[in-house]
Amino acid sequence: MTRGRSAGFMLRVREGFVMGMVLMLLSGCSMFVNKDESVDNLKGKTDAEQSITRYTGEKSKAISYVYTARKELALTFNGMGDEKTMKRLLDQLDASQIKATFFLPGMRVAEEPKIAKDILARGHEIENNTLNQLDTSKLSYEQIYREIQLSNEVIKRETGIVPRYVRTKSGDFTDEVRLAAAHLGMDAVVSYNINPKDRDLSRDAKTICDYVTRYISRGGIISLNTDINPEVIPAIPLLAQAAEEIGYKFTTLSELIKNGGERKPLENIPGYDAAKVNMNYQNAQYKLVYKSDTNNKQVALTFDDWGSDKTVTKILDILAEHDVKATFFLRAKGVENNPNLARAMVEGGHDVANHSYSHPVVTTLKPEDLQKDIVKAHQVITESIQQQPVMLFRPPTGVVDDQTGKVIAATGYKVIAMYDVTTLDWDSKNSAKDIVNGVLTQTQNGSVILLHMLDDIHTIEALPVVLESLKSKGYTFVKMAEMVK
Repeated sequence: MTRGRSAGFMLRVREGFVMGMVLMLLSGCSMFVNKDESVDNLKGKTDAEQSITRYTGEKSKAISYVYTARKELALTFNGMGDEKTMKRLLDQLDASQIKATFFLPGMRVAEEPKIAKDILARGHEIENNTLNQLDTSKLSYEQIYREIQLSNEVIKRETGIVPRYVRTKSGDFTDEVRLAAAHLGMDAVVSYNINPKDRDLSRDAKTICDYVTRYISRGGIISLNTDINPEVIPAIPLLAQAAEEIGYKFTTLSELIKNGGERKPLENIPGYDAAKVNMNYQNAQYKLVYKSDTNNKQVALTFDDWGSDKTVTKILDILAEHDVKATFFLRAKGVENNPNLARAMVEGGHDVANHSYSHPVVTTLKPEDLQKDIVKAHQVITESIQQQPVMLFRPPTGVVDDQTGKVIAATGYKVIAMYDVTTLDWDSKNSAKDIVNGVLTQTQNGSVILLHMLDDIHTIEALPVVLESLKSKGYTFVKMAEMVK
């Protein structure tokens, strides 16, 4: 071979050689022929000239995350690095006690089947990363079908495993990919919802871990690559530590899916239409609730807005430890990106309510725009928790006037949930001590306490002290909807 031959030419030679090897495996010209099938039948299956008719049935499922309130997520890998790299990666996963799911290209399995077998021997899963990791958006239906089919056949013959899931190289997919997967009897096309962009070689292990920690979520699917950035390997113990700090467990993709649930469509959930746009608001009646007029030493603890899974999970854990139920007023735009976290609140025995979709100052919006925002928030929250939220609305920033109150009530949210105890904990300048002192000096019988679940503020530090101090003063906690009753 002359020095003038290009890398592209060498790659085509290599791919041609490996494709020949793949076809040999699949045509029965090797020791891997299934004795129950004739060579002619196998050749018929892989004949490139055989026409594949586009599938017309239901598309396969598309999974980017799994619907669950359990503290579980899946670590997945794409591609297959060289033997030395893969051994280091597998050793590090063993040391970190993580079981992962590997999406392997059929071409690489044909080249180095020992690596694939080692992955299985260590308790990990293997799934289909297509044959050559080609850009499926540029392929015909038949080409997509072949890429998935041939990869399935190679993986099965070399490892005995029949892949149930397929992922493209980028994780993006078209309807054609979903149809081809369904045509081949596969369970789903899998993408991801956490991608730390490790293809960027400037990302070191800490940067990769920091990204995952920021977006970590129940039911999350993390996507990393085995053959691009060597910093993925030292990132593994950092990821294990980050998950352990908030009580999360890495599990295989199939286990995650098995433990998850199916979300019902919005229209199938009772109460999804309890909030509607209604421009006949001029005579609507509303009730502003700041506190309860009671002699009982009861208070309602409420949290506004939204935060990362890490922050909100810590709040939920503190509440569970102290056996306190709270009311969460959710900014639905955040819920939309992490519905599992809202569901975890409900499964923890808490109430969730409406804090708008986009967090506007409600008095600045036109009536129709405000109602659309409230209704959208209601629908997002309802679909996320799979049930109707409590019908309380809290206006962002706590600003409301008479006309706005009527506009809100006309949608179906007749109780506007205010508060009488606030410590401005949303401002990171206010320390945990400031928050504790603010709550203790303002709280009285029937108080509604406002706190926030934002990241990078001091509420988490203050919360255990607030709960213990109020209990020591004889206060009990009720959800705000119970107090309103």
